[in-house]
Amino acid sequence: MDENNLHWFAVYTKPRWEKKVSLILDEKGIENYCPLNKVVKQWSDRKKVVLEPIFKSYVFVRVPDAEKWELRSINGIINFVYWLGKPARVRDEDIDTIRKFLHEFTDIQVEEAPRLKINGKVRIKQGVLMNYHGVLVELHGSRAKVRIESMGLQLSAQFDKKNLEPAEG
Repeated sequence: MDENNLHWFAVYTKPRWEKKVSLILDEKGIENYCPLNKVVKQWSDRKKVVLEPIFKSYVFVRVPDAEKWELRSINGIINFVYWLGKPARVRDEDIDTIRKFLHEFTDIQVEEAPRLKINGKVRIKQGVLMNYHGVLVELHGSRAKVRIESMGLQLSAQFDKKNLEPAEG
């Protein structure tokens, strides 16, 4: 198969099906990558090292563009990860970087890169203040403090960070 015609795609899996999907893809001869992390689990009577997927509900699959739609018929795969309305392609360099990183480090945690910036404008996505705009004052874990200026008054409120998004302007 022509190496230049193959592209990496990220697919969503059923919850906790990452390793099962990877095994199914292996059995079908489809190149895939499910990055795993060695984690020590503690039970009351013992400790055990287990392999857990780094990216929950994701598996990377390398297939020709023309064959990518067939992936959705595989048990455990829900859909592609989309970017700008199309299945997102993942660069070969990104897959290589993940592999090198996992080879070098253990006990890895994945966190979403912060898109919210202190003193940046934000929009509230849900709740009684839905669609209000404000300025991000503080971030503490999953909580954010937002200043909302309205009617010549300055209100400050605590929000779950998930309910905020950057606002243009």
